[in-house]
Amino acid sequence: MNYLLGALNPIAVKLGPIEVRWYGVIIASAVIIAVILAILEGKKIGINEDTIYDMVLWALPISIISARLYYVVFEWSYYSQHLSEVYRIWDGGIAIYGGLIGAIITVIIFCQRRHLSAWLMFDLAAPLVLLAQSIGRWGNFMNQEAHGGKTTLEALQNLHLPEFIINQMNINGIYYKPTFLYESLWSFVGFLILIALRHRVHLFKRGEILFAYLTWYSFGRFFIEGMRTDSLMLFSTIRVSQLLSLVIFIGSISWLLLRRYWEPQNQWYLDGQLK
Repeated sequence: MNYLLGALNPIAVKLGPIEVRWYGVIIASAVIIAVILAILEGKKIGINEDTIYDMVLWALPISIISARLYYVVFEWSYYSQHLSEVYRIWDGGIAIYGGLIGAIITVIIFCQRRHLSAWLMFDLAAPLVLLAQSIGRWGNFMNQEAHGGKTTLEALQNLHLPEFIINQMNINGIYYKPTFLYESLWSFVGFLILIALRHRVHLFKRGEILFAYLTWYSFGRFFIEGMRTDSLMLFSTIRVSQLLSLVIFIGSISWLLLRRYWEPQNQWYLDGQLK
């Protein structure tokens, strides 16, 4: 295995036949941190703790399933011959955009049934999703996936990266670009910007933090995806995530501007759920 040659062991704990992988530990940690922060923010805008827990209990498993299905669909040529591997998400292979689609649909239905504002719920969650994505990319790091094309040891050293990252980017004797790190940092910076701005008076109306998140993430993902070697492809020529990022980027900006023009009466984010 690669970790015997200097890379990190992807298995965190092994108890007999049971293996707990760092990928799962990191993803779970990201979710827990995001939920805790969501509860703290919810208190400020009138969304109670139980509501957040209930939403997560629905949205989380559905988003994981949809993220995996999205990945499997675009890699069906492989999984059609390896059906027993379809459910092995701990080995990697979940698509963020697939997870977002599942989560968005779930939150909309949940909020309709609870008579809540879906826009407000999305605004509450958006910065925290960025944080979770930033943390979650380190699961890809542990699995030595979501990396870019070939590079050299000297090029990685010139980036002033810690040695453990450089070693992990050595896969079977070949060094690769750490695109997982680029996306992690991009997402984290976006998280910091959104939480720094979202409490500014008369800055964000309902839904606009969501659009800011989608705009920020899709812009960075478009360029980072172009450097990756494991992209899901459409017709063998188009990178699915790049195409979707472009659509989301244009759509988010357009929708934000149109809502400001056509619906100026929309409530502000800071008005909260109960005001």
